[in-house]
Amino acid sequence: MGNLFDQAPPLPLAEVLRPKSIEEVIGQTHLLAAGKPLNLAFGSGKPHSMILWGPPGVGKTTLARLSAKAFDREFIAISAVLAGVKEIRAAIEQAEQSMSQYGRQTILFVDEIHRFNKSQQDALLPHVESGLFNFIGATTENPSFEVNSALLSRAQVYVLKSLNAVELKQLFDRACIYAMPDIPFEPEAIDSLISHADGDARRLLNLVEQVRNAVSTPNSQIRTIDQQFIENALTVQARRFDKGGDHFYDQISALHKSVRGSNPDAALYWFCRMIDGGADPRYLARRIIRMAWEDIGLADPRAMQLANDAAQTFERLGSPEGELALGQAVVYLAIAAKSNASYNAYNAAKAYVASDQSKPVPNHLRNAPTKLMKELGHGKEYRYAHDEPHAYAAGETYLPDGMAEPHWYQPVDRGLESQIAEKMAFLRKLDAESKQK
Repeated sequence: MGNLFDQAPPLPLAEVLRPKSIEEVIGQTHLLAAGKPLNLAFGSGKPHSMILWGPPGVGKTTLARLSAKAFDREFIAISAVLAGVKEIRAAIEQAEQSMSQYGRQTILFVDEIHRFNKSQQDALLPHVESGLFNFIGATTENPSFEVNSALLSRAQVYVLKSLNAVELKQLFDRACIYAMPDIPFEPEAIDSLISHADGDARRLLNLVEQVRNAVSTPNSQIRTIDQQFIENALTVQARRFDKGGDHFYDQISALHKSVRGSNPDAALYWFCRMIDGGADPRYLARRIIRMAWEDIGLADPRAMQLANDAAQTFERLGSPEGELALGQAVVYLAIAAKSNASYNAYNAAKAYVASDQSKPVPNHLRNAPTKLMKELGHGKEYRYAHDEPHAYAAGETYLPDGMAEPHWYQPVDRGLESQIAEKMAFLRKLDAESKQK
């Protein structure tokens, strides 16, 4: 007689509804529609190694499984999170056995391939080259950085995209037909679920499953699912955001470029997206300060002060109150006059010094605290600028002997730097007049 512990746990809805054929896959039309790369590849029946790169819940594992069916191959799946050398060897032995006993090649699927280190990835190479198996890796991280170049060169990279609202609605309809066909959803409730799913098909199916479980309680009187029920009943995760991964750096890049592009609305959007996703406000504060120095500079020195003040305000108030100060700094930086003249000058000077030999300090610029140093000519003929007209020693040089004026700093004609440019032009005119004399 069986007991409770003999019963297999019910499959999650996401597993039950996993597509059984390419035609059932929702989304990824840029790869699966007629004439598109994966559609052609599956139709040819000729397998090749590939890397499926995309965010969670967009069908990477599903496509890997369907490829085994399309290519009529054995299928072995391992997770790089849990697997080590032992599991890799076992998979290789299983593939060798399938080849020797049945003459069937294998598709080896490695989920989260970016979690494998270099040696683990290298262990796959000889068997990919020998044709023992075709390799399919799934990753949420940029394979250019996370997959060995040797393995990457032997695999075609396919980029998968998040599902859009229309595609998620198709998936929702399919899930409701299977899981809860007798309970209608109000349109606002459907929109709320799709919004919470954030482009992730697996998350949407998990949310639908939560709803089904909530209305299946013995005392439930729910006859229609409205938005209020969704908000009250669901355990909603934060929006998709990987701290330190590609999405993280893509979003901080978008924030920085929106500030540089003088678009305060876009800058606020990306700032709030990162806050909503769980980014550390202190990290954002540091980046905001960097933006002020790199992209605004001397065109509006107040931007640097405001950025620093906002960071200090956050330290004093914390979240969420201190985030307002950071948000206001983002707006100010976006609308401020822009200049990267100082940034470019610094980089040019840094590169010059790194590639140049060490030049001695000219005598007139050297310090002369002792009698011997004075006898050696240190500080001789130095002109004290404050004693000169306009507090400027016209014609004087402050660079090593023989070094031409590099003119690294070229102020722009925006903000305060337009005035700086005027002053520099005046000082160069004084230099020219001094040389003529």
